[in-house]
Amino acid sequence: MPDQSILDRAGLDPEKARQMVAEALDGADDGELFLEFSQSESLLFDNNRLKAATFDTNQGFGLRAVAGEAAGYAHSGEISEPAIRRAADAIQAVKAGHRGTYADPPRGTNAALYPDVNPIGEPAFADKVKLLEAINAAARAKDPRVRQVTASLAGSFQEIEIVRADGTRVRDARPLVRLNVSVVVGEGDRQETGSYGTGGREGFARFIATDQWQFAIDEAVRQALVNLSAVPAPAGTFDVVLGPGWPGILLHEAVGHGLEGDFNRKKESAFSGLMGKRVASPGVTVIDDGTIANRRGSITVDDEGTPSQTTTLIEDGILVGYMQDRQNARLMGMKPTGNGRRQSYAHIPMPRMTNTIMLAGNGDPKDILKSVKNGIYAVSFGGGQVDITSGKFVFGCTEAYRIENGEIGPAIKGAMLIGNGPDALTRVRMIGNDMALDPGIGTCGKNGQGVAVGVGQPTLRIDQITVGGTAT
Repeated sequence: MPDQSILDRAGLDPEKARQMVAEALDGADDGELFLEFSQSESLLFDNNRLKAATFDTNQGFGLRAVAGEAAGYAHSGEISEPAIRRAADAIQAVKAGHRGTYADPPRGTNAALYPDVNPIGEPAFADKVKLLEAINAAARAKDPRVRQVTASLAGSFQEIEIVRADGTRVRDARPLVRLNVSVVVGEGDRQETGSYGTGGREGFARFIATDQWQFAIDEAVRQALVNLSAVPAPAGTFDVVLGPGWPGILLHEAVGHGLEGDFNRKKESAFSGLMGKRVASPGVTVIDDGTIANRRGSITVDDEGTPSQTTTLIEDGILVGYMQDRQNARLMGMKPTGNGRRQSYAHIPMPRMTNTIMLAGNGDPKDILKSVKNGIYAVSFGGGQVDITSGKFVFGCTEAYRIENGEIGPAIKGAMLIGNGPDALTRVRMIGNDMALDPGIGTCGKNGQGVAVGVGQPTLRIDQITVGGTAT
């Protein structure tokens, strides 16, 4: 953590800031002054050259007043007393006719889930360029069918400080890095792609070690070559086996968003009103855990100052919890779970996932595959679409195979999984003992805001899922 706070560096007295916040939030139910200083850097190597390099430094504050179900929010890129006072004036309207009692502050924490390291400066920019050049050359040398290589490095460092009217101050420093490798392979007129990414909340050192970036190349080329030999996917209804790790993105999208507090308070979720009811097959336990060290979705505290925690959402198939920020938790008579997140100081917080995981069962992954006579084995996903209210989803597979008489058959391309999240949970028939986390690449979008997230799951068998294919 930097020696000086954001307030100190802006030349603002902390007690003066607290007084301004207290005056601004007098009569409100909750709210805070959120200050942020961030740096980000990204490098993109494509077509044998450094194609793009960006560096950005940003700072600012957001001032929020919560009154019942309403919230007033004002923000500025200038951290100063006059700017804060202007913001305070702007949010007064939300309190008109409202007289609340200011909420108790979040509990404190001494947890440190990631190192206080700024990844922007190390390694140096020139060394990052040389690394991308080496990745490009190694990937092209991997197989003569490799026609194009794209490699990228991205890093950011975000400092936040939260000042409440009651004098509570919370600070956090968050590193985040990512390495990506994508390749295009071809034979004749046919071309296919493959990719692999990895990252987390730490410096670059572990991810740019030779064995790590070589593994990223191996995986990207392997996936591309698998797709090069793939046959068109069949269409119909099949038993589907999902691989461990990254396929948890389907769980995140099709189920996770529906378990966020705001959607359930407003009764916009397919899970609304189902607390204590069976919503999944026996054995299905889903958690959201923001406390896993160095993981992309982890946060020591959320963007309201609440320490992150492990929240059980579904336990043995029964709905037992939601992910909550402070406002929705209060309105629902529940406790905050450390899931109040925002993209930046220019955004208002809302309930968001951290690392959303289905826990392991007792099944042997080999036995799960053997149990399927005619199905689909989905190893990796790309993009998808989900309707929160109905739970309907569509996800495209970037690596998938036929399952024939319990054996992995030919690779298929163009497979789309189509279904309903709550319904799919009731169709889980076997749960593997091989739970794995994704490699650290997830970004979640909600209401125009993007935040870093993680997913995880074991091998799963889900019966009778609709598959959209291209086979004729």
